[in-house]
Amino acid sequence: MLLFACIGCDQFTKSQAVSYLSESSPISLYGDFFRLHYVENTGVMMSIGGDLPEKLRFYIFTIAVGVVLFLMFIYVISRSHPKLQLIGLVLILGGGLSNLLDRLYHQGKVIDFLNIGIGSFRTGIFNIADIFIAVGILIILSDSIKKSRKPTDR
Repeated sequence: MLLFACIGCDQFTKSQAVSYLSESSPISLYGDFFRLHYVENTGVMMSIGGDLPEKLRFYIFTIAVGVVLFLMFIYVISRSHPKLQLIGLVLILGGGLSNLLDRLYHQGKVIDFLNIGIGSFRTGIFNIADIFIAVGILIILSDSIKKSRKPTDR
């Protein structure tokens, strides 16, 4: 259920961004801490790889990512995982699949529209799927760190 909720939430917000932001200037909220700024990203985070040749971007960002997500899906369903690890994996998988859907539907582009910061210190422009991926990674890392700090039974 969480997987489909992630994909649905991200795809809905992206459809709203296309409808309401694609033809407008960036919208500043809360003293410019939060901006809604529509972009079509051909790369990955911070547009890394966006200037690669189109065919190479397709093989890396669509085919290779698709294979990795498929293998990750198999890993998730093929065995039992601790609850927090499972939640983290599903968040990463949901965000990754939703961004992959964007690449398939938007000719290799991902819809990004969120930006936060103070003054010139700002994040790159991102989307809800990116938040799911980042939160999933943080959950897995914090759970791993917590487990590694437990005293071992002797």
